[in-house]
Amino acid sequence: MNGAIPTIPAGRHRTIQLQKSLLDRNATLAADNRELFQRHRVFAVNFVSGPGAGKTAIIGRLLDELGQRLRIGVIVGDLATDNDAQRLAGRSAPVLQITTGTLCHLDAGMVRKSLEQFRLEDLDLLIIENVGNLVCPAGFELGESLRVVVTATTEGEDKPVKYPVMFRTADVVLLNKMDLAEVAGFDLHQARRWIELAAPHALRFEMSARTGAGVAEWHEYLERRIHDSVAG
Repeated sequence: MNGAIPTIPAGRHRTIQLQKSLLDRNATLAADNRELFQRHRVFAVNFVSGPGAGKTAIIGRLLDELGQRLRIGVIVGDLATDNDAQRLAGRSAPVLQITTGTLCHLDAGMVRKSLEQFRLEDLDLLIIENVGNLVCPAGFELGESLRVVVTATTEGEDKPVKYPVMFRTADVVLLNKMDLAEVAGFDLHQARRWIELAAPHALRFEMSARTGAGVAEWHEYLERRIHDSVAG
């Protein structure tokens, strides 16, 4: 080594600049969304997880149990199908599908466009179910009031340390499928340690969307946050 500073290939430099430009543009749109939500007193929750962690089941139970007390709208993001939106349809909340095609996340612009389909003044809570992915959504704010990361006992204990950026951005971590922890050989003590390491500022709720165990505590917290947001 002669001490010379290595140069970045031109293509690599352009890629970095493009990514920064996209994130900067998204941050601006997310701020606009946040201002819009605040103006209409809508509490927006961005649910993120890997595929199969149980986001849709968690949201479905939320609609069933809080839908009579809160005015809720739902946006569902997916690469190709509307399967999850269909699973959530038929309840008291309007459900809008965003099909992203090749994009592995929702961005603030997609959400802003979808808001044209809602009357925000008629909503207390907007639920956004992001694309199932623990990498891409981490860097894209949507203007949400709360970011909820869902992980499940069937995924193993190490998701927080394998995907630390996603967990570091979490306000809440929902540890789902606790009813399957024993059969999955899940080490709860280790999982708690790794969640605390990756998401030290996040609140953790251990629950089962299927059986309902632990769900009440999560719903009470969410309702309290919505109430405080409106009161503020």
